[in-house]
Amino acid sequence: MAKIPVSVQSVLNEYMTLFNERLPNTLVGLYLHGSIALDAFVENSSDIDFLTIIHHRLSTSEAAVLYEIHQSIASSSKPEMDGHYLIQEEIGSQAEGLYYNGGQLHDKIVVNPVTWWILKNKGIPVLGEELNIAVERMELLSYVSENMNTYWADRIRKVEDSDPILLLPKEFLNEEIQWSILGILRQYYTLREHDIISKLGAGEYALEHVPEEWHNIINEATQIRNGTGQTFFESEKKRIDTASSFMEYILKESANNFAKGMKK
Repeated sequence: MAKIPVSVQSVLNEYMTLFNERLPNTLVGLYLHGSIALDAFVENSSDIDFLTIIHHRLSTSEAAVLYEIHQSIASSSKPEMDGHYLIQEEIGSQAEGLYYNGGQLHDKIVVNPVTWWILKNKGIPVLGEELNIAVERMELLSYVSENMNTYWADRIRKVEDSDPILLLPKEFLNEEIQWSILGILRQYYTLREHDIISKLGAGEYALEHVPEEWHNIINEATQIRNGTGQTFFESEKKRIDTASSFMEYILKESANNFAKGMKK
């Protein structure tokens, strides 16, 4: 089991203390997934992906208190919390619940099979009993395949129109490159290996499994993620166009991998 980074544990301690003070007898369990569970947490970059089990569905006034708790914790110098709230009976289900992300508390959000898979196989219990989660391999693969054909296919179409993108600040472009390339490679890995991997892990895996012509864009995304600043392209347009073409290639390869997975 992966270790919890010191910076993360500090945030969790503050979170649990405030939760018990302001919403007593409500916090039942707290579990970590995402980069922390995958042993791939990057300081000043990764979020704290979590699932909190609560005693009961929160009222409107209680949800407002929960939002205030998160706002009290939020700071530019701390890892950002990103997670779901469910009751005990909803563990492993497609039930809708509260979801804190990007400084906002959203309602009626479903926990997807990728999250359940990580929690089942690699999740870290911070508080509460071990989770009993039923999520099957085909449920995971079907979800990822659909995600590739909807969200990622739409994202590729937007990247293909490179002219407007080139007008964006370089810092934004860097973030888009690393998030898109390493993000789609995580899906690629899942459809090939039937498991979940971190963004950097997906990049390393791809270097061993895709043609060498794509290695520069993979290394570009990895270097951005690592914060080294090294680039492998002579122009911004070449970088964007290569990213677009590579994502198209991965989309097609992933469709083939899903078809093979269905036969196993």
